[in-house]
Amino acid sequence: MRILGLDPGSLCTGYAVVETGPKVTYVVSGSIRARGASLADRLQEIFAGVDKLAAQYQPDEVAIERVFMHRNADSALKLGQARGAALSATFAVRPRVFEYAPREVKLAVVGTGAAQKEQVQLMVRRLLNLSGPLGADAADALAIALCHAHSRNLNGQLHQLAAGPAQ
Repeated sequence: MRILGLDPGSLCTGYAVVETGPKVTYVVSGSIRARGASLADRLQEIFAGVDKLAAQYQPDEVAIERVFMHRNADSALKLGQARGAALSATFAVRPRVFEYAPREVKLAVVGTGAAQKEQVQLMVRRLLNLSGPLGADAADALAIALCHAHSRNLNGQLHQLAAGPAQ
């Protein structure tokens, strides 16, 4: 199962691809820096970047951060539009989409929903055995993908328990 994790932003959108199996394996991560003069230009860059990723890596599932309300409504609207551009760019490969709240991601990766960005980066590195530079946006996208991978495993185990013993 291939998972594309997305951490959308109107200026920088983090992405990560992991594969699940007996363990979670790192494939790629990075960020799409949108440098357009207008929001529409930046949204177009986000869409094009994620579209290229989806075409290249063919994710089965997409995990994306759920929109939360900022203190500033304008920032929340821009974030929502960036999220929409990123998410809609994956639709050509028809993945299943899953959303996670920021606290839920931190809890799954670090063990506390109040974790700092540095703690998330450190745990992502340890869980995936990564060395070398890892940007904050890429680390967040990896954390979202890891949260989903862990949720998939847990949900699969719960489903098996509910089904009862194998005959």
